[in-house]
Amino acid sequence: MSANNLGSTTVAQIAIVVRNIEQACQRWSQILGQPVPKVIITQPGNEVNMTYRGQPSNAQAKLAFFNLGQVQLELIEPIGEPSTWKEALDKNGESVHHIAFWTEDMQASAQFLKEHGIPLIQRGDMGEGQYAYFDAQQQLGVQIELLERVRKARVE
Repeated sequence: MSANNLGSTTVAQIAIVVRNIEQACQRWSQILGQPVPKVIITQPGNEVNMTYRGQPSNAQAKLAFFNLGQVQLELIEPIGEPSTWKEALDKNGESVHHIAFWTEDMQASAQFLKEHGIPLIQRGDMGEGQYAYFDAQQQLGVQIELLERVRKARVE
């Protein structure tokens, strides 16, 4: 990865926070002409080393994914708080939450974003990898999520 970029320009996901994921899945299924996806519940935050604004959080979320060729549409219903999902739903209602990109070097990508005034707001482990949300609302109008398949070190 070049030190002067995000590390990837390939969009992995576009995510929307919703109040009722089952209803949202039905609506999207009808519009997309795809089967209703399975809804999963994330592990509690304390089991995946989740932090929100630098502090441990035990929040969870219900997730559903529509695979749309090159990109996934992710629906997110927050469970508990604090989390970026709950904060966004409370502030903006049902709306786009983030655009996600895969990275091979979370530390370098996070440093690049930090240098551009885009701070880390939430992170957690996902299997061998990790996810991290960055608050790009001011600069880009949406959060950025970075996904790393194999976690080298937890981003902070």
